[in-house]
Amino acid sequence: MTIGNLSPAAQEFLAGVNTVEQQITTATRHITSGLKIGAPADDPAQIDDLLQLRADQQLNTQIGSNLTMANSMASSADSAIGGSIQVIDTAIQVATQAANSLTGENTDSSLALQVQGLLSQIVNYSQTQVQGQYIFSGDHPESPSYRLNLSAPQGVDQLLTTAATQQIQDPAGGSFAVSQTAQTIFGNQNADGTPAGDNVFAALNNLRNALLSNSTAGVQSALGNLQQASRHLNDMQSFYGEVEDRIQSATTYSNMRSTELLTQIGSIQDADVTSDAMLLAQANTQLQAAFTAEAQAPKSTLFNYLS
Repeated sequence: MTIGNLSPAAQEFLAGVNTVEQQITTATRHITSGLKIGAPADDPAQIDDLLQLRADQQLNTQIGSNLTMANSMASSADSAIGGSIQVIDTAIQVATQAANSLTGENTDSSLALQVQGLLSQIVNYSQTQVQGQYIFSGDHPESPSYRLNLSAPQGVDQLLTTAATQQIQDPAGGSFAVSQTAQTIFGNQNADGTPAGDNVFAALNNLRNALLSNSTAGVQSALGNLQQASRHLNDMQSFYGEVEDRIQSATTYSNMRSTELLTQIGSIQDADVTSDAMLLAQANTQLQAAFTAEAQAPKSTLFNYLS
């Protein structure tokens, strides 16, 4: 701003002071906030790039959070299926023992009771929860898929029929499935709705019923189904193992991407505090020197000439 009735030299002096004071204000703001762009007006040419980078970082952070949750669920599913495989292995041992030699009503009833306990364990595994969600209930994680009912043909009641459509976004691009339903894992069915040969529930319940009726043929049939169920559960565990590997790779990429984005954001918005501190010191020195020189400059007036 130009002030009237000032000499050109005085106006030049004030303009210089104003420039240095603006430098001091800017450097002080950078040092205090740590940012060279705190508002769009600070650098309009860079603000669009900065906003896009921030949006990318926010999305990447959300993807990372989703991957963490998916990994927790996949790990729990892997463990649950691993436990189920052990249960089926025990049932196979029971069936093998009974198939080789039925030892009488009392012993077979005892074995049937043991198999009933194994069936109950499988139902419990099908109801595995993580943070209050039933991880094998697909798109309806608020409810379990099965409950024990020994009077039912498969020894269980199916409480819901659902799909598992959840996909997890991969920060490198695309998405992938991360879960299977309890029906696919434990209650596999044929196209006509009858239990498939690898149906875990049906295999166990058929063995229990065969033991209760002392049926050697029934035990042998159930043994074949249990062996199919074991192979099926191993396939399901392999699925979750692959999911965990994919999640780990995606998480590693997400972490690398986060570092890249934060570096890019910092290169645009972060202040160079060292340079700003030097600039501030130089500006203050210049300002002090300017005021000192101005104060020491000779002041001539009309009276000086008249005298």
